[in-house]
Amino acid sequence: MSRISTTLSGRSSKLLIPFFTAGFPDMKTSFQYAKVAVQAGADMIELGVPFSDPLADGPQIQYSSYSALQKGVSLKVILEGVRSARKSVDCPIILMGYYNPIHAFGLRSFLKMAQSSTVDGLIVPDLPVDESGDYSKEMIRNKLSSIFLVAPTSSKRRIKQIDTRSSDFVYAVTVAGVTGTGKVFSKATDTYLEQLSRLLHKPFVAGFGVSDPVSAKRLCRYADGVVIGSAFVSIIRESRTKRQSIVNVGRFVSRIRKVI
Repeated sequence: MSRISTTLSGRSSKLLIPFFTAGFPDMKTSFQYAKVAVQAGADMIELGVPFSDPLADGPQIQYSSYSALQKGVSLKVILEGVRSARKSVDCPIILMGYYNPIHAFGLRSFLKMAQSSTVDGLIVPDLPVDESGDYSKEMIRNKLSSIFLVAPTSSKRRIKQIDTRSSDFVYAVTVAGVTGTGKVFSKATDTYLEQLSRLLHKPFVAGFGVSDPVSAKRLCRYADGVVIGSAFVSIIRESRTKRQSIVNVGRFVSRIRKVI
């Protein structure tokens, strides 16, 4: 079994998936966040691949992505970092990145290198499921998990298509728009997630706007877990030192873990 399928089959609580931008504030520290997050109760780690035009991301993740790019972070550097991180991080590591850098690298070459670097899966938010034929075939060939996004605007037909094409689980975008804290989850959000729980055969996690234990607990009424990203960027930026930011990341993960 893969690390992802093992994690899903062995879970006794809701999934907690922190998102950290690879290379922010630097490569070493970003993987230290991953390590402390797992120690505090995270089930998987999502690593953001810095990109110059991150259409699905709000101000905080845009900032972290720009900062990492300024330091020369690339796909190759990230994959080398994942391989090195395996000494201390044994949970599934999922890359979230846009298709342009993957295409420029070469799809087959990138996925082959990702697999050999012990990456477990990919989220590519700007790759529509109905245009993912070659990508999905190569993902299967390299034994990598494809994770597609479903949104509040997705039709029932598309939801089922995403369910079928996703390897292990589905990522549910909670609200229309970009990532970021301060989103307002309404009754419509509850209805949407409840509908997904009936339509999807695979587990699904909810993301975009999860900023505190209260919002995480709310989304987990129907979702099988949550993804939290922008809140961590804020925590890191507001910490006085890198050492303190690592401590603060661990504390925040612990707070979320306790309520879900």
